[in-house]
Amino acid sequence: MTYSGRVTVGGPADVHELKDLMITKVAVGPMDNNAYLLRCRATDEQLLIDAANDADTLLSTIGDDGIASVVTTHRHGDHWQALDRVVAATGARTHAGRDDAEGIPVPTDVLVDDGDTIRVGHVELTARHLVGHTPGSIALVYDDPHGHPHLFTGDCLFPGGPGRTTEPEEFDSLMSDLETKVFDVLPDETWVYPGHGNDTTLGAERPNLAEWHARGW
Repeated sequence: MTYSGRVTVGGPADVHELKDLMITKVAVGPMDNNAYLLRCRATDEQLLIDAANDADTLLSTIGDDGIASVVTTHRHGDHWQALDRVVAATGARTHAGRDDAEGIPVPTDVLVDDGDTIRVGHVELTARHLVGHTPGSIALVYDDPHGHPHLFTGDCLFPGGPGRTTEPEEFDSLMSDLETKVFDVLPDETWVYPGHGNDTTLGAERPNLAEWHARGW
């Protein structure tokens, strides 16, 4: 079946099958968080993005092969409610943005900075530090050598706009980072996997940048 990126809490996962990577998206918890399980097709190594909630669902999705790593996109509590149980069950190494790690109650093994590489098997993900939604939010870019890039944005970018900010300075910072580190360097075909809700593409969102600036959120 064709991947749509539309998932619901309690419903089935959706799987995006790429040549080198399989991406499984599942929705969990009362805030309809997305969690993404990445599996290298060459090695079967797995990595989880955001152990957000419902550890039983996440561990069932992970399966018997376990995970080598779990990446928390940012410090907000709805993105790490299941982190302790998932780490305890799998022994996975934890990754988080350097400036958000102190706000995550499970110890962070790897502090992530802008431009760092996180590997899952033979696949490389590049971290982008996007400041504004939180001080240490990170997005992950998979630049598929066989196709277009894939971007996991946490709560920094959604269909229809940037993530929530509470001060004008935070909004300006987030918009600046999104433009210079995302929209200015990645093509329209880039598939966007957000922390909540449906997926989008940079091409679908790019025409709205001026509108977002004007409205201030």
